[in-house]
Amino acid sequence: MPDLYLTYLGRPEVEAAALADDEILAAIEAGLAMQGRGEAVIEPRVHLEPGSAEGHFNVLRGFLGGQVGMAGVKVVGDFVGNYTLGLPSELGLLCLFDPGTGAPVAVIDASGITEMRTGAVTAVGAKYLAPPRPRVLGHIGARGSAYWNVRLLDRLFGFEVIRVHSRRPESREGFAARLSRELGKPVTATADWRSCAEGADIVVEASRLSAPEPLLRTEWIKPGALVVPYGTMSAVELSLTDIMSKIVVDDWGQCATGKFGALRAHVEAGKLTTGTLHAELGQIVAGLRPGRENDQETILFWHRGLSLSDIALGHALLAKAASRGAGQRLRYA
Repeated sequence: MPDLYLTYLGRPEVEAAALADDEILAAIEAGLAMQGRGEAVIEPRVHLEPGSAEGHFNVLRGFLGGQVGMAGVKVVGDFVGNYTLGLPSELGLLCLFDPGTGAPVAVIDASGITEMRTGAVTAVGAKYLAPPRPRVLGHIGARGSAYWNVRLLDRLFGFEVIRVHSRRPESREGFAARLSRELGKPVTATADWRSCAEGADIVVEASRLSAPEPLLRTEWIKPGALVVPYGTMSAVELSLTDIMSKIVVDDWGQCATGKFGALRAHVEAGKLTTGTLHAELGQIVAGLRPGRENDQETILFWHRGLSLSDIALGHALLAKAASRGAGQRLRYA
């Protein structure tokens, strides 16, 4: 048996790789296009609920072909109370494998990847589905992926107004201050959901609820807006889908099943079905289905998180880290 090695990229190595915003967006968009063209295999995520704390583990699996050519499995914890310990709510690992032999290729910090790829999927979705020249962004939630949502959306659109809200005042104020400093423009922390979301051109709901609760009201959504809800627990009203011209998801297979997700109640009530679904985002990115077609369309984009996006970004990180001499080479066998 020949010697086998794998590459380990922890959080320091991921940060040292320093993927630029445009590199992140390009990797995720290319991965979505591969999915749309059928150059990928994705299985619905599964969950492990240990019952020892308020949270669960997500297990995501997939294969991405094309220029990536890797299989991957990500295990990431999602624990609401981690902030009390000074920890991010999401911690985990991504394992990449050679799909021809099954040999391990890399183990990568999944916390950073999850945050970056989630924000990039939000932004790429908005690239194809947002109204022309959106001025106002309303973002609810301040967890790790929230930063990348706002950063990458602003990279694409250069908003005139950015409003953010989260449950704890210290969280939303700190989030707004960080964004103001890094984006070089004022970011307003609002005291409630309504003042954040009402009348915004793009509304992103990334809240951290312990149980479903309809806090985002349908009546606040501006005609022609793009709404992106992706909280683990639903925070939207059942009527939200009634006002939508189009509903787009990242992967119908995993959106249609499981107990979690922002539109779980809508699926169970028969409001979101294969008949009412417009497309998967990958089909739109690949040019197989239309995205936004006019200014008047009010569109909803629900993404649950793709293993394919983790694999695409992990592949890009490996290449960038290698070019910078970052990463640890570990002997496997």
